[in-house]
Amino acid sequence: MTDYTFIDLFAGIGGLRLAMESAGGTCLYSSEWNKFSQRTYEANFGEVPEGDITQVAAQDIPDHDILVGGFPCQPFSIAGVSKKNSLGRATGFEDETQGTLFFDICRILDAKRPKAFFLENVKNLKSHDKGRTFQVIQSAVDELDYELFYKVLDAQDYVPQHRERIVLIGFDRRRYGDRPVFDFALNKPYYKPCLADILEPEVDDRYTLTDKLWAYLQAYAAKHRAAGNGFGYGLARPDGISRTLSARYYKDGSEILIPQEGKNPRRLTPRECARLQGFPESFEIPVSDTQAYRQFGNSVAVPLMSEVAKALVAELRMLDRDV
Repeated sequence: MTDYTFIDLFAGIGGLRLAMESAGGTCLYSSEWNKFSQRTYEANFGEVPEGDITQVAAQDIPDHDILVGGFPCQPFSIAGVSKKNSLGRATGFEDETQGTLFFDICRILDAKRPKAFFLENVKNLKSHDKGRTFQVIQSAVDELDYELFYKVLDAQDYVPQHRERIVLIGFDRRRYGDRPVFDFALNKPYYKPCLADILEPEVDDRYTLTDKLWAYLQAYAAKHRAAGNGFGYGLARPDGISRTLSARYYKDGSEILIPQEGKNPRRLTPRECARLQGFPESFEIPVSDTQAYRQFGNSVAVPLMSEVAKALVAELRMLDRDV
């Protein structure tokens, strides 16, 4: 059987593309609006993703087997839906998701009917907007005749980082009926990595916190401790795992600080951030440190998503064998 084809939406720097390619997938199309992310994507995949997906007609996107994307989480507007309900009119994904980026996923699913989709988001997607966002997503996917499976996964068995994300997998019911099953039974590595595995032995002094910033972070943490809050910097133990790397890491690095003997702690280097997310050593970083921190903070833990991709492809192979 030929490898499965996929499109890479809200592609960022290509973390989900790496995951799909590790499962034998072939990328036919990519979309990402951020120009700095486009630069990193081009440096590593040899193509510049198309820009704003809201301006791309669905028929201009190639036919594909799997729609892949780490779409942004946005609240859905209630006003239009409430008005239609009061008039006794049915509302569907066209109305419910209009004006959000999830709408663009829906319209492409509707037009191209891929066999499956593979979406990733922050774990708070389920509780976002008091649960309404996730309800709209579920009903929209159901209306489009896709069977949805989802689970919050933590990457810490695969990378030395506590990182929880929700993964949504869907299968085309018009093609497969009620046969698809996806239980997120993923292979785990024999060795659970620790932070020391990704740290560089020698790091430039510019990554060490200044006295002023270190004093500020300590005072800030003390103030919140006194108020009974848990906010503050995170000193990471080399023999343990880190907190979640976020897109704000470039500001002060406070969520993951590496202790140093005889001097202030330091932040991770961009290469260490790449390793923390499981990107290969060959992955090029052609942008500034600030942009690199944003990009890796917004990306996915590649080894975990690779296992999801392999499980998805295995399920599709089984389904297609029985068709």
